[in-house]
Amino acid sequence: MSEASNPEVRLERRRDALWVWINRPARRNAITAAVLAGIESAVQSSADDPGLRAIVLTGTGDKAFCAGADLTEGTAAFQPRLQHSTTDFGRLARVVRACGIPIIARVNGACVAGGMGLLAMCDLGVAADHARFGLPEVKVGVFPMQVLVFLRAMMHARHLNELCLTGELIGAARAAEMGLVNEIVPLTDLDARVDALVERVRAGSPSAIRRGKQVLARMQMMRFEQALAFAEAQIALAASSTDAEEGLRAFNEKRQPRWLKPPDE
Repeated sequence: MSEASNPEVRLERRRDALWVWINRPARRNAITAAVLAGIESAVQSSADDPGLRAIVLTGTGDKAFCAGADLTEGTAAFQPRLQHSTTDFGRLARVVRACGIPIIARVNGACVAGGMGLLAMCDLGVAADHARFGLPEVKVGVFPMQVLVFLRAMMHARHLNELCLTGELIGAARAAEMGLVNEIVPLTDLDARVDALVERVRAGSPSAIRRGKQVLARMQMMRFEQALAFAEAQIALAASSTDAEEGLRAFNEKRQPRWLKPPDE
């Protein structure tokens, strides 16, 4: 899906990083089916780009990262359709989980309800210090069902219960304490800090990161013995990779490694 056919999501390539903008500032970047489809298309296409090192997900303007579902359009994006057994949100979640490229949330403002789900799908997050976070669904008679799939794996149960059951919003500092974002910065420093985080990711082995993201995802579903046996097999494969050989050689030669781009899949 191109930008021309979906103006609600804007794409911008910055070197080897793809910036994905939810482009509905007048509606506080609220989620529609088109927004979810646009993000899904961008992530799906990026997975096959061997030169891409990071995806940045953000919202247009400085008021909101994403204010959740656009309730003026109903809740269709979060409900199964007749021709599908999954929801639009669920399909995006599956595509994101399968993506081997690090995804960074640039939280430029309010991040609530479904916006929290988008944030939780990302691997890393940087937030402006004026951003507010929360799960206010109980105040409109529903519950944040689908976002719990991600949030329960990244937050302490007491913190998650507090957000779900009270519906109250919290500030950026409290969100960082709860583990929702990695760091908070003034809005004027947000882009620079996101760029710095992309640079830190760029320093690592592309193939190791892609393999590692899949290992992390699969281990979450395993019991201890399964996870340990799986890890033992994976470390053997990783150690025999071209990047592992280059990393060891660079370490011994006291230089920066020269990583190969991952092969096309």
